[in-house]
Amino acid sequence: MIRIIAATEDDMSRILEIEQESISPPWTHGALLSEIFKDDSFFAAAVEDGKALGFVILRHLQDEGEILQIAVDKAARQRGIADLLMTAAFEYVKENSLKSVFLEVRKSNKAAICLYEKHGFKSLRQRKDYYSSPTEDAIVMVRSIFE
Repeated sequence: MIRIIAATEDDMSRILEIEQESISPPWTHGALLSEIFKDDSFFAAAVEDGKALGFVILRHLQDEGEILQIAVDKAARQRGIADLLMTAAFEYVKENSLKSVFLEVRKSNKAAICLYEKHGFKSLRQRKDYYSSPTEDAIVMVRSIFE
C-alpha cells in the first residue's frame, strides 16, 4: 500500500536517485535536504514497503505556491503515484489558504503536462530557454482559487 508521508533525511538517498533519473538538471543532495527544514516548504514522499517511490516539493509565499519538483521512480510509473502526490500537495495548499499554485514544465514533457492539466492547471506563458541539459523552453502553468 502506498502512503504519502513527510519526507525525512532517511528518504534522501532514494529521493536523490529518483531525482537524478527523472529531472535534468537534478538538484543536489544538499538542496533537496534543505527543503525538509524550510517552514514554507511542503516536501512529501510516496512510500511503499519503506521505500520512496516518488516525491513532491511545493513552496509557498504569502497566498501563492509553486511546485518545485515532482518525480516518480521510472519503474513505479503508471500506478497513480503522481496523482497521490498532487492530491497531498493540494491538501497542503487548502490548509494554508493559498489562492494559486504555479509550476514550470519542459515543453516536451507531454506526460507531465497531461498530469497537470488533469489537476486543473492551465498554461499561462512560455519561458524561452528556461531549462538546460538540454536547453528547452518551459511552459508556466497555474491553478487558481482553491476552495
